[in-house]
Amino acid sequence: MTTGSGYDPDEYPRVAVTVDLVVLTLRDGELCVLLVERGEEPWRGARALPGGFVRPDETLDAAAARELVEETGLRDVPGHLEQLRSYGDPERDPRMRVVSVAYLALAPDLPEPAAGSDAAGASWVPVDQASAGPLAFDHARILADGLERARAKLEYTSLATAFCPPEFTVSDLRAVYEAVWGRPLDPRNFHRKVTGTPGLLADTGRTRAEGRGRPATVYRAGPATGLHPPLTRDG
Repeated sequence: MTTGSGYDPDEYPRVAVTVDLVVLTLRDGELCVLLVERGEEPWRGARALPGGFVRPDETLDAAAARELVEETGLRDVPGHLEQLRSYGDPERDPRMRVVSVAYLALAPDLPEPAAGSDAAGASWVPVDQASAGPLAFDHARILADGLERARAKLEYTSLATAFCPPEFTVSDLRAVYEAVWGRPLDPRNFHRKVTGTPGLLADTGRTRAEGRGRPATVYRAGPATGLHPPLTRDG
């Protein structure tokens, strides 16, 4: 088949497009990623990020939403969703040349997944375990990139407040940062920074007892979306 300009698509190699999703949530105070067990070759039985081929009649966003439902049963995931980056190494998939567009999803309190027709299993896995174990294709690299993007998001945006309940204390918020960044933070230094960041927190006028000492101030998320100055991990 040729077009009016003489272009013949059959003269060019076939390239497939897939979507892969790095879906992160906090479960029992631990940062977890959604992984599936592949039910088909290649990499049958291996853990992988949810995803699959983009159909000719759908957008990338639609493909990402469809694959998430088909492989895990999760639909209309709330929270933050963005394209992470594209991956196109010629050897990344043994079947053919496949370019993948990866997505990063961050949402609190996501339910247990249910494996669909395209996966033999689906589960939340602590990111330390997921990063240490083998993953199919180049999904270890995609996961590493997604984790770094998520950790950076907490430095310069107010995304961490989305993982807290509607009303929370600074200790609650610090637990989110510690879980995502993977290290403990100095309580006093953290309190000084977040309470001094314009628009990050809104004082409810109430307090809550948290162990010994004076009651802690209860906050809700403020109007800010970007943090100025940022809350840097090395600070």
